[in-house]
Amino acid sequence: MPEVERKPKITASRKLLLKSLMLAKAKEEWEQEQVDKQGEKERYLAERITPLHTSGLSYSQLQDLCRELHEKVDIVDEERYDFEAMSGMEGRKKMFDAAKSPTGQ
Repeated sequence: MPEVERKPKITASRKLLLKSLMLAKAKEEWEQEQVDKQGEKERYLAERITPLHTSGLSYSQLQDLCRELHEKVDIVDEERYDFEAMSGMEGRKKMFDAAKSPTGQ
């Protein structure tokens, strides 16, 4: 029985058009998601961070404010470092445990 040549259900040009439309839609949604994330970030920061009022402060008061801000930054940096170190240690521990197991998993 001779093989019957089947025509594709969709032409190559139509397939390419649909693919480009899907990519355009995905790009549009991604860009909107980025705008939404930026807006959310700005709203969050506006709620959490009070504006600095430095007008009318003397030189020594400004120095004290700078010292206070540096101390807060140091604390946040230490916490961030601790979180990163802990997450890295967990990943290394899992890899080490996996390597020790007889099945390798």
